Formats: sequence, structure tokens, C-alpha cells
Amino acid sequence: MAFVGKPKKAQQQFETPEELYSRGALPRTSDAVSSLWIHQGDVLRAYAKEHEGISDLALELPTGTGKTLPGLLIAEWVRRQAKGPVLYATPTKQLARQVAFTAEAEGISAHLLIGSHHNWDTTHQSNVDSGEAIGITNYSSIFNSSPKLPQPHLIVLDDAHAGEQFVGEQYGVNIRRYESEEAYLAILESLRPFLSGLQIQRFQGLPDPGAHHQVRMILPAVNPEALSNLDAALARLAEPFKFQLAMIRTGLAACAVYLSYGGIQIRPMIPPTFANTVFASATQRVYLSATLGAGGELERAFGRSEIVRMPLPSKTPPRSGRRLFVFPDLAADGDAVALTKEIVGVTNKALVLSQSSSESTEQISRTLASEDVPVLGKSVLENGLAEFKKSPTGILGLANRYDGMDLPGDSCRVVVLVGKPDAGTLQEKFLSERAQSSAALAERLRTRIIQGAGRCTRGPNDYAVVVVLGSDITRYFSRTENRKALEPELQAEVDFGWQNSKSQVASDILDNVRVFLDHGLAWREGGEPHVVEFREDAKKVDEPGAIALGESAKIEVAAWELAHDSDWLAASQELERAARAVGAGGSATREYRGLLLYIAGVWLHLGAQGEAHRARARQLVRDAQAASNRSTWLREMADFPGADEMSILESDSIAVNNIVAVLTGQLRADRIRADLEQMKINLDQDDSGPYEMALTLLGKYLGAAANKPAGQGRCDSAWRWDMAMWLAIEAKSEEHSDGLLPLKDIRQANTQMDQLASDLGVDHAPAGSPTILISDRLTVDPEHAPVANASVYLASTEVVRQIAGDTAAVWNDLLAAASISRTLNVIRQHVQTTLVDNGCLPSQVLDRLMQDRIRPGE
Repeated sequence: MAFVGKPKKAQQQFETPEELYSRGALPRTSDAVSSLWIHQGDVLRAYAKEHEGISDLALELPTGTGKTLPGLLIAEWVRRQAKGPVLYATPTKQLARQVAFTAEAEGISAHLLIGSHHNWDTTHQSNVDSGEAIGITNYSSIFNSSPKLPQPHLIVLDDAHAGEQFVGEQYGVNIRRYESEEAYLAILESLRPFLSGLQIQRFQGLPDPGAHHQVRMILPAVNPEALSNLDAALARLAEPFKFQLAMIRTGLAACAVYLSYGGIQIRPMIPPTFANTVFASATQRVYLSATLGAGGELERAFGRSEIVRMPLPSKTPPRSGRRLFVFPDLAADGDAVALTKEIVGVTNKALVLSQSSSESTEQISRTLASEDVPVLGKSVLENGLAEFKKSPTGILGLANRYDGMDLPGDSCRVVVLVGKPDAGTLQEKFLSERAQSSAALAERLRTRIIQGAGRCTRGPNDYAVVVVLGSDITRYFSRTENRKALEPELQAEVDFGWQNSKSQVASDILDNVRVFLDHGLAWREGGEPHVVEFREDAKKVDEPGAIALGESAKIEVAAWELAHDSDWLAASQELERAARAVGAGGSATREYRGLLLYIAGVWLHLGAQGEAHRARARQLVRDAQAASNRSTWLREMADFPGADEMSILESDSIAVNNIVAVLTGQLRADRIRADLEQMKINLDQDDSGPYEMALTLLGKYLGAAANKPAGQGRCDSAWRWDMAMWLAIEAKSEEHSDGLLPLKDIRQANTQMDQLASDLGVDHAPAGSPTILISDRLTVDPEHAPVANASVYLASTEVVRQIAGDTAAVWNDLLAAASISRTLNVIRQHVQTTLVDNGCLPSQVLDRLMQDRIRPGE
């Protein structure tokens, strides 16, 4: 038999992870990289010299500049110090396998621990526990209700910029109606105390315009009985919901419910990772990220109050390849999809990324694929990307996979970004569309776009075409503040691509694509120098409010930890502090401040120990209403005992009174129904005459004095709620989604409100009165946007159709109830409630039309 001798000697120690690599201490294989890049060595030395002892440390290495090898070298260097287990975590299993391959190639001792812990190799587990090997795992193996990994000394978290998707969303119950309608309806029933009978009826039935595609937020802790019923309903759900519930059940009272017709999400705003034994017990957590913004996204995603950023030691970030951005929606020819298909056809191989469902993304891919070109979907990820990489042609369509795929060199030279990835979850949709708090999501959105654009440029000499398809994502790039928030190199690429797409014919754009993909002399002399010129003028500028959001994030994390433990008084106090911090962002963060103030008021009410606390809670809600000057979601929130009734705006009161007057006068129900039907028909037409008539009918049935002002060059419909609020509409129903909004449209819209004031013999319109440009050309040239008045907004014809559908639903309900004999006060309350439930109070309608201000920086 073979006998065991003395234990192995302690492994040789090195001063830095770079020295560990450069001294040849690792048994590297032929698959290893030839050497470290300069910036990688700089990062490794800086870590060892200044940052080894920091509990939460973020290292920024831009997409395509090599995060994995420095991360593994840090992990191996720390492992050799024998202070305890070391884990290296990635967002997905596929990425974990990629890291394990790299570790093996570089001679780093590591074992893969992914999937069910029942299938883990016992020897591998033991080696990781004893510190003889690094444990390579994925986020879900750490962030679950009962992690089986050892409590580590160090965790390296790769692609940490994806933390919200792979960590934050782990702490929540997510029910998609089309996947599990029974579960959806069961939870909906438990939410009945927070909804009117009409809303319950519409959420339970077939989809109709009354749901108006929006997300409601409910704080179930306001009603203890309802919270108990919600908990019981969740507990009765089967897999996978019971595992999701286990992640949040102890802190369910601190969770919000986000409700839409298509789904329900229940989660805290910030995940309680402090209760996770593996994550929270680590001596150090190192976050490897492609982007580190100033807005606190990393802290919120991982639930850590302070994560120290270690900047790149060099002032100039390493280059991550060259990208040619193409914006087909700006082309002169008008068919963006057809042009994109031709671009994809140059190589017949492309990666298509979309926020839509997997089915929709694959359908888009089929539309872009030439005949006989295979279309692949999410199933290809089960075995990595080898199948797609080796295939000479193919279109790979993936939903919500902006991270974690390496397609270097000739494996893929074209990536198509379809649509703006800004509302992947119901919480995000609520924050961006209802709470008007898109500033809080700006860092997350920018990261997804940057990551998606970098999937096919994986090194300094790599190159790829990035096609930006869709009016919403094109509009995102049209806004100066969004482009200036990018790193200068990427900013230059976007600016160059914009100029070479705007008003260019498809044939010229295709010629440019071919020259770029050839990457020969014609590009080096005719293209690259122009990108460099753009780079010289580019300077990164943080988005408005980013610094304030970053300061607030530290306090928000502490507040949600306290709320998770039902320490409501302390939690409210901290959230008030966070609201003060975020208030330093001015108008950019005003609505987010209102949201924090409201939640602080609810928490203070829950923990109130006397009338002084209850009075302060009511004041916080009033402060929230004052801060949320445009958001209408507050009116939908359940009152807590003793709270003031949410005041109704003067314009809303006027609309209610005008509609009550119609219902209590000589009511002509048939005429009203005919008007509403004709209105909906005309809003489906391009012809300006019928469309303008429909707009005026819509204003009338929203309780406004509505008309088409006489005279040439006047707005197409004017709505007035006395002197409380006016609305001027400039409709361009004949404009289709191709191209940019013409400058003449903006200039025409600028004059309309002053002309209305002149008509009525007053000096100016009521404060806050907007002009709405209705067009399906939703992208504005950055050079033209500053021309717009601050009160001019852009809305699509689809938004108008949704409002019209909701208005018809309001009147169907009101006419059905008109025959019932009731007092005037009861009728008035019913009208108000019905308008609120359908999003049709003037303030709600304006909220829906004023999502996109044309003028930047407002």
C-alpha cells in the first residue's frame, strides 16, 4: 500500500498577485494568455499595496479589457495566505464554467461548485473548505435561502455591475401571469383591500384599456390583516414561488408589491444581504465591474452601505476594441428594420440583444436573418457559446443577456441592440414611468447598454459593428446628458456613428459597414482618424443627480436593514436622512426624494408610539406629495388611519365637476357612446382632419373645454380646465417612426401656448401648462433639442390611443351607473374614483403625456 508522508510545505508567498504571475509560480498551460496587459498589472499592484484590507472593494475594468484573470490572481494570492476559503462568483453557470477553464489554463487551483449542492464532488468541497482550492460558483449558489458554500475569507464577484439582475431580483417573488395565472389570481385576491372593485374586476378579466399598461405600488404593511393574508396566500404557492418566498418572508412587511395586468413582483427595494451567512461573513468582498458610476447602483444592488471604488491606476482607461455604431432609425431611406437586415447580411452572423421575452427576441432575429441562415435562441447557452462561435453563419437572439458572453474576433462581428433596456422588472417600470425616478435607474440602464455593445469586442485590437435599433434606444442616445455620461472613447464612437447615420442613405451606410469590417487601409485612413477627432473633444460628465444618489444609497441600505427587522422608527429616521441627501440632486432627483419621504412616513406610522409620531408621519406624506409634483401614484396609495385625505388638484376638481354636470343634465347616452366610438376610429387614422377632431372629443370627455383654435398655424387641439391648467396639442399623425423629428415641428410647438393666452386676453397660460407634440418620430436631433421650450414634450400616437381607450372605459362605467338615483356628492365621488382608477384625471393624463421632455437638462 502507499503511505502518506509529511504534509506539504506552505506554498511560496509573493508580495503582489502580479509577482505571483510573473515569477512563474503557476503551472500555466498552452491555453494561457501570453502575458498580463499593463493595466492588469497596475491593478494587481495597487490592490496589494493599498486595498487588501478593505471589506468592500470595487475594481473597474471596462468591458473587453480583461477582468477575469486579475480577479483569479487576486483570489489565488489571497488563498495562498491561508486565511480561509476563497470563492469566485459569476452571475451565471455558463460564466462560471468559463472562469474554471481560465483558471485551469493559468495553473490556478480551483473547483467548480454550481448547480445542486447534492451533486458537488465531496473532495472538491473539502479542498475549497480547507483553502486548498478556489471555489468557482455562481451568484444563485450564494444568494439563496440556505447556501451550502463555506463561510469565506474572500469573495470575488465578477460582473458585479449585473448585481441588480442576479442578486436584487433573487430577493423577491416574481409571478408572470402568462406563466402562472392561478398564482397571479391568488395573490391578486389577497390584495383586494388595496384596490377598488372596478380595478379587481379589470385585473381578473380579459385585458382592456382600463389597466392602461401601468404598474401600481402597494405597501401591504399599512394593513396588518391584508399583510397576513398576503403571507398566507404566498405560502400556499408551489415551486418555484415557495423558494422565492423563503428569501423575503422574514422581512415581508418591508416589501413593496408591484402590480400590473401582466404580473406581480414582491420585493424590498434593497435586498437584505446582511442576513446571508456566506456573503455577509466574508472578510472581504471584491466586486469586478465594467462600469462604476457615482449613483450608488452597486451599493443598492448588493445591500452594502459603502463600497470603496479603486480607480484604474492610469488616467487613460485601457481600450476595449473599436466599435462602429449604426443608427438605422436615423437613415434617410426610412426602413430601419430592412437596413438592419442588410447590415446583418454582410456577415450573416450577429448577436441580437433585447429586453423583450425570449420568444419575441427570437422572432426579431428571424426577421433579421437572411434565407437559410440559422436562428438560435437561449437553448444554445446550455452548452456555452461554442456552437454559435464555430458556426460560419447564424443569428443568436437573447433576451436580457447584456452581460457575460465573450464573442471575440471572427466569432461574431455584429451585435444588434433592440430597444432600450430600462424596464426589465415591474419595480423598474414603476420607478421610471410612475414615480418619475428614472435618475435612480440611469446608472443601471447605461451599464446594460455599454455591456451589450461590448459583447463582440473582447480585446484592444478587436472590432465590431453595433446596430442600435428602435426609436426608444435611439432617443436615449439622442440626449446629450446620456452620451456625456459615457467614457470618452465610447462617447466618441457613438458621436461618430450618429453623424454617419443621420440622414444618410442606406447604400452609403452599408458601404461604411463593409469598409469597417474589412478593417483595412480604407478604414485606417478614412474612418479611424475621425473617431480620434471626436475622442479629443469628449469628456465624461456624471448624470444630473448622480452624486446625490450615491450619497443617499449608503443611508438607504441602512434604512432597509432596519425595516427588514421591523425597527420602524429607526428605519424611518434613516430614510428621512436619505431623502435629505438625495434632495441635493435638485430637480433631477426630486421625484425619487418624494418616494423616499412617502415610505419614511409609512414606516413612522407603523412604529408610532404616540400622537407626535403619527403627526410627523402625516407631515412626511404631505412633504412627499409636495416633492412629487408630477407623479400621480401617491393618489393610489392606501390611506393609513388618521392620514390626511390626499388633496385633489384644482384641474382635477374642475374636470370632475364638468363631468358631473353632464351626467346630471340632459344626458344623451347614445350620442356619447357614438362620439367615443368615432374618437377611437379617428385616432387610428393618419389623416390630420379626423385625427384633430378625435383629439378635441378626447379632451371634452376628460372634462376639459376643448376646441381646435381658429387660424393658420394654430395647435390641433386645445384643452382647458378653466385657469387651473391648459394643454396645447400639436399632432403629427402623418409622421411615421422613421427619421428625426423635424426642427419645424419643435418651433411650431413653441408658439402654441402663448397664442392660446393671447386668444383669451391674458398675459400667460397657467403655470406648468404643457404643449404636447404627438408624433411617432420620437427621436430628436441633439442639435435641435435645446431649441424646444422647457414646457414642450413628445408623446407617441400609441400613448394617445391608450388614454382614449381608458376614457371610453370611464364613460362606459359612468353611463352604466347613470340610471341609479344617488345624491350629488355620491355621484361626484364615483366620477372621481372612476377617473383615478383609469388614470384619467387631468393630472394623470398629463403625467402620461409628459414622459419625454424634448429640451435636455430639465
